[in-house]
Amino acid sequence: MIITQIKKIGKGERYSIFIDGNFSCVLEAEIIVKNQIKEGQEIDEEKWQDVRLQNGDLSCFSRSLSYLEKTFRTEKQLKDYLREKGFLEESIEKAISKLKEYGYIDDLVYAENYVKTYISKKGSKKIKFELLTKGVDREIVDEALNKIVDEDEERKRCFIFLKKYLKDKILDKKTKAKAYAHLISKGYSSEVVLSAIGRLEDESWD
Repeated sequence: MIITQIKKIGKGERYSIFIDGNFSCVLEAEIIVKNQIKEGQEIDEEKWQDVRLQNGDLSCFSRSLSYLEKTFRTEKQLKDYLREKGFLEESIEKAISKLKEYGYIDDLVYAENYVKTYISKKGSKKIKFELLTKGVDREIVDEALNKIVDEDEERKRCFIFLKKYLKDKILDKKTKAKAYAHLISKGYSSEVVLSAIGRLEDESWD
């Protein structure tokens, strides 16, 4: 096989590579320099496959950094993104391993930050469900919740949400049922919600 043309793409550092007159693939400049790829060079199939694998690893890692640049992601979110972009599983695993080593991927840190961000707005059950759907391991989710969530504080927040919901409403059976459903939808456990309703009923007798 003969490398017949190396053509720069736009203003970036990527090049279209033509072998025996036909387009073969796109390579990063770093891979071209590293492997001393030149026009007119003869290259065998085994060497060429190795070059393309190196390029896939580099491209996968670079794309990962760009994806993580705007916001922190879970390991699953990143893997799903890279798979959608067509990267090989081997390249994805290498990129994930390197990103973990550099601290760009840490599901526990992600979970802790997520809990801190949303614990004042929703119950721990809902937060747990959302983290699980993002691919965070159940043990990691539980660790983050146990570390950050205070049960007494959660009961207080639930009670505050209940009072806001019931503002200017009569606490009859129908309203209590709606309030219960509302607080459950916000991610509070049945036990916490019933406790809040019971507390409000006790206060109404004062």
